[in-house]
Parts: sequence; C-alpha cells; structure tokens
Amino acid sequence: MNSDILEGKWQQLKGHVKEQWGELTDNEVAQTEGNYDQLVGLLQEKYGYARQRAEEEVNAWAKRYRN
Repeated sequence: MNSDILEGKWQQLKGHVKEQWGELTDNEVAQTEGNYDQLVGLLQEKYGYARQRAEEEVNAWAKRYRN
C-alpha cells in the first residue's frame, strides 16, 4: 500500500492501527492523518523500533488492508 492509499483510507483504517499498536493514543493516531512517515516515526518513538523495523511493521500491517 503506498502512502497515497493509506492517507485516502485513513478514516477506515485508524481503528485498525489502534488494534495493532495499542500503546498509541487516539490523539497520536489522529495526528498522523494517514501519513506513512509520521506513522513510522510514531512507532519508532513509542516502541523504540529502528526505522527499518517500523517500516516493515507498517508495510506488513498495510498489506492486510490493501483492497
């Protein structure tokens, strides 16, 4: 899923983000507004992931919601 699709489907997907990464607050999720880089950065901050791991996590998660 590219970042344009993520942003376009954000209203539908943000609940799934909270399910996947429960440490994220509603405000933090809302502030990313579906921006791929912001979501990756947020995971780095909250979970202590390296950038590569955060990207892998987001990409694997997004694959499930591609359609």
